[in-house]
Order: sequence, then structure tokens, then C-alpha cells
Amino acid sequence: MKKKILIINGHPDKESFNYGVSGAYKKGVLKSDALLEEINIRELNFNPNLEFGYRKRTELEPDLLNAQEKIKWADHIVWIYPVWWGSLPAILKGFIDRVMLPGFAFKKRENSVWWDKLLTGKTSRIICTLDQPGWYYKWFYGNPSHNAMKKLTLNFVGIKKVKITTIGPIRLSKEKYRNNWLQKVEKLGLLNK
Repeated sequence: MKKKILIINGHPDKESFNYGVSGAYKKGVLKSDALLEEINIRELNFNPNLEFGYRKRTELEPDLLNAQEKIKWADHIVWIYPVWWGSLPAILKGFIDRVMLPGFAFKKRENSVWWDKLLTGKTSRIICTLDQPGWYYKWFYGNPSHNAMKKLTLNFVGIKKVKITTIGPIRLSKEKYRNNWLQKVEKLGLLNK
């Protein structure tokens, strides 16, 4: 059975290096035997604000319902985004808030602090860009966005196998450096990792 890959690009600018990264991963997948779907969050029509939290349900827009179907379909989900202020871009955070809902991604147990994880059996890779070296982000700041995405989002909903690729520094980087990374990302796509 062919592996089903979903690329979710969380950068709001289609001319960003992240779109190049997404294209490189896609190029690799298309050379493999895998099936591919994509979500470019900037192209979706939705309100990123979870207006009532979990107290009251906000109806999902058609683009978000479609995104949930793609997430359910996928065996492997690739998240591509820049790290801004040690976190995710606002539009990506809003997407996660609106899509990873109780009943879809997890289910709280009645009279318990525990929950059921509804997206088990999937794997994931995070590919994020930084304006600083990855080692600096890790040792001086503790990888806040990596921890939030891997442990507090993906692991929380049952996606246990999560690998992270950090590309940085991007700011002031040379074309050779960027092209080298695009080749590495294409290989990840080819290997479906």
C-alpha cells in the first residue's frame, strides 16, 4: 500500500524560503511511490480565532473541514513553517486551534484529567526555519516551538513519532547554503521521512 503524505505549509508569504522548502519536499515525494496532498494555510478561508475556546462550538469553514479530511487520510504529516518569536506564525497557530478539536484530534474523558488520542498511528516531520543557528535556539532558548509542536500538540493527539529538521540561520544566508538545504529536504521527501 502506498504511503500517504500530507504537507502543511504554515508560512503566510508564498514567496518565502519556506515555500521553496515545501516545493523541494514535494518534488522528492513525487519521485517516490507515495501519494501526496497539500495544505497551504495562507490559501485557506477561515477565521483563525477560536472565539469561544472549547466552551462553545464554532462551525468549521469548508476549508477547515477539508483540512481535517486530509489529516485523517495521511499516514505522514510534514509541517513547514518559520519560527517567529520562538513560536509559530499566527496563522498556523490559528489553524491548529481551529482544526485540532475535541472529537477530531482528541477526546476528553468524563470526570478525568486524561484524554483519548484520536490521531494515533501517524508519523510526522517538522521542518522549520530560523534566523539563528539551530544549536543556539536549542541551548539558549530550549527549543520552545519544537516542544510546543512536538510534545504539546502532535504527541498530545497521538502522533508519537515526530522528527524535527531545523534550518538556520536563514537571514543573511547565501544561495549555496539554501540550495544545499533544498537538496536535503528533497531527499527527505523522496524517502518519505
